[in-house]
Amino acid sequence: MSGLEAMAPAQFEALKAKLWTFMHDSIYPNEQLFIQQTHAIGQASNEWTHAPIHVELMRKAKTLHLWNMFLPVDSAAMAGVSGGGLTNLQYAEICEILGTSCPAEFASQCTNCTSPDTGNMEVLARYGTPAQREQWLIPLLNGTIRSAYAMTEPGNENQKGSSDATNMSIRVERDEKTQEYVINGSKWWITGAGSLHCKVMILMGKTNPEAAIHKTTSQILVPMDTPGITLLRPLCAFGDDDAPKGHMEIVFEDCRVPFENVILGEGRGFEISQGRLGPGRIHHCMRAIGQAERALAAMCSRVQNRTVFGKKLSKFDSILQDIGKIRAEIECCRLLIHKAADNMDKFGNKDPRTRQLLSLVKAHVPVTLQDCTDRCMQAHGAKGFSNDTPLFSAWAGARALRMADGPDEVHWRTAAGIELKLQEHSPLKNYGEFEVDRTKVFRRTTDPISETTKQLLKNYSKL
Repeated sequence: MSGLEAMAPAQFEALKAKLWTFMHDSIYPNEQLFIQQTHAIGQASNEWTHAPIHVELMRKAKTLHLWNMFLPVDSAAMAGVSGGGLTNLQYAEICEILGTSCPAEFASQCTNCTSPDTGNMEVLARYGTPAQREQWLIPLLNGTIRSAYAMTEPGNENQKGSSDATNMSIRVERDEKTQEYVINGSKWWITGAGSLHCKVMILMGKTNPEAAIHKTTSQILVPMDTPGITLLRPLCAFGDDDAPKGHMEIVFEDCRVPFENVILGEGRGFEISQGRLGPGRIHHCMRAIGQAERALAAMCSRVQNRTVFGKKLSKFDSILQDIGKIRAEIECCRLLIHKAADNMDKFGNKDPRTRQLLSLVKAHVPVTLQDCTDRCMQAHGAKGFSNDTPLFSAWAGARALRMADGPDEVHWRTAAGIELKLQEHSPLKNYGEFEVDRTKVFRRTTDPISETTKQLLKNYSKL
C-alpha cells in the first residue's frame, strides 16, 4: 500500500481554523445544554432520540462542510463516496480538536465523526456490497440514521464472554429452506443501540463453528426492526446510562436475516475486525489527547489563580513538576498516535508494525492520559471531582476507554507477540550477550595461599 495523498497544507490549515471557530462558537457554549437535554431524554422514557441542540449543530456542521472528516481518502475511494479528503494522520489532528469537547464525543457526534458509526461506515466502505452500501452506508454518511456494533458478550453460565473473541457463543445458524441466518443469544455493551435513530447493527457471531479458529465468525447486518431483538437494559458506566446513545444488553431470539446480509463472506469476521478495530479505538485515543489538553489548560488556570498557605499553587515545586510531566506525557502520546496513523496511511492496517503501533496506542495512551487527568483533578481539590469542571468526565472517559475494544492486557499481549516475531529479523538479535572466556580461572579453593594473606586471616580471626 502506497502512501495516501494528503490534503494540501494550506487547505488543511484552513479546515482546522474553521473547526476551531465552530468549537468556540457552537460546541463549548452548548456543552451544558447538551448534557441537560440528554439527561432529560434518558429520564423521560425509553424512547431515546437525539438532543435538540445535537440536531441543530449537526445541521450547522453539515452546512460548514465539517462533516465525515474521519473517512480516509482510500476508504472513500473504494466506496465511490466523498469523505473529508483527509489521511489518517491529518484526521488525528482534527480528532484531537473535536476531542476537546465535554463530553468527549459531543463535537464528534455533531460532525458525524462518532463511534460506533465511523467504524461501521469504514467496514461498509471497504467490505460492503454495492447494495449494502446503498442501503446503509449512504444514510450513515448523510447522518440520517445511526448504527451499532454487536460484538461483546456478557459471559453468563451459558456463555464464555471474554476479551478473547474466539470464545464467542452467540448462535448464528443457517436455514437453507428460507435462505436466512437464525440468530440466538446475547450481546452487551452495544453502544448506540438504545437510540431510535439506530437502524442497523453489525453483529459478529459464529457461523462456522467447525472451521479453523479464525474462520469461525462472520459479520452480519441486522436491521433494528428485525423481529426477535429485545433491548433488555441500558448498562451504566460510572453510574451514567449515556442516554440517548446508550450501551445496551440485547437478547436475540430466533432473529432472522437473509444470507445476503453477511459482509464480505462467511468466516471472514476476524479479517474485517482487523480493519475495523484499528482505526476504531485510535480515534478514541486521538480524542483523549484533546481531553488531556483541556484538562491541563484547566489545571494551569487553576494553579495560577488559587492561593494556599500564603502563595499561589503555581509556586509549589510539586505542582510545577506535575505540569512539566503532563506536558511530556501528552506529547509522547501524540507522537505515538501520529506514528500509528502515518503507518496506517503508508502500509495499511494489516502491516505488522502498524498493528503493533495500534496496540501500543490502545494500551498506553488511555492509561497515561487517565493519570494526567487525575493529577489535574487533584490540583483542583474537591472541585475537580464535581460537575463544575470537565475533569471528571475526562477522567471517566479515559478509564472506560481502557476497556473499550478489549482491555489493556490484550493490546499489550498483541504488541509483545508482534515484537517477538519482529525480533527474529533484528540486526541486533545476536548481540544480547558478550562472549565469556571460561579458560581463565580466578582461583581454585585448593590453591595455596600466600604467607602474607595467611597472616591477615590469622589476625582477623582474633577479632
